[in-house]
Amino acid sequence: MPIDRIRRKLVSGFACTAVSAAMLPCCLGRAALAAAGDLEFKVRKVADGVFALQGVDELMNAANQGAISNLGVVVGTDAVAVIDSGGSLVEANALIAAIGKISTKPVRYLINTHMHPDHIFGNAAFREIGAAIVGHRNLPRALEARGAFYLQSFRQQIGDTLMKGVEIIPPTMLVDDRLQLDLGGRVLELRAWKAAHTDNDLTVFDSATQTLFAGDLVFIGSLPTLDGSLLGWLRQMDALAAIGAARVVPGHGPVPADWPEALTAERRYFEVLAGDLRKAIADGMPLSEAVKTAGASERGNWRLFDDYNERNATAAFAELEWE
Repeated sequence: MPIDRIRRKLVSGFACTAVSAAMLPCCLGRAALAAAGDLEFKVRKVADGVFALQGVDELMNAANQGAISNLGVVVGTDAVAVIDSGGSLVEANALIAAIGKISTKPVRYLINTHMHPDHIFGNAAFREIGAAIVGHRNLPRALEARGAFYLQSFRQQIGDTLMKGVEIIPPTMLVDDRLQLDLGGRVLELRAWKAAHTDNDLTVFDSATQTLFAGDLVFIGSLPTLDGSLLGWLRQMDALAAIGAARVVPGHGPVPADWPEALTAERRYFEVLAGDLRKAIADGMPLSEAVKTAGASERGNWRLFDDYNERNATAAFAELEWE
């Protein structure tokens, strides 16, 4: 997601439950969590051996510990894989603590679905426990280009305390096209996509349970955000929909959701936006006017529409102008 207003969806999979009389804040690392003994970070079971933490629909801030995106956990007979590390070390450490309650197997892989901070700011916690970090072939370049800006911008946005220890850590394993990760009795199929949400989008498919982790190639409820290519996203929709999943864990939205029905609203929005922009371009409408009206008929269908639609339209205008 874009860093100016990164959001998180309604949480029910990532919860802090007090068993003592007083509710404690969910701002503990693994060591503090173990010492306190009063908090239980719950993960939602999506399918056999598959779990997720669901983010909430807010900007990243100190109160929510940056936990705004959906994260995944897949457990094999030999090892565990995690999909995305979250928006802070606090969230990442809480996830690691929760995994310890699910399985005693080692976390062998951390898979980053793309470059945005809400998905990668917890990477250092997984490096510390020895996980190999896996990402799209373009992810190292993208992180090198934007990493310093991400660190500076979010220090201003969420404060020094939450940013303590956060590093921009690139993947140590790259996916050029497709890659399989064997967890023991369960093989994950990773796929690198052409430019869409970003130019470094990666999906993870667990064929054993027909569960797809789509990263931010799938938004449900809140407006999809464009940081890559509108045309690329639309051109790959059919291939994405053709993945033989029964359910999807989107990057942002309800967990889980039916597949491929989860793509319907997103596809419609992008088709409307593209159609409106093409007409505006053909009519000679200037960019400043076109972005105010393009996609307007979709306003009632999405949360945060007014926060993001003009940004999407601005990004797509030049691409459509030269198609």
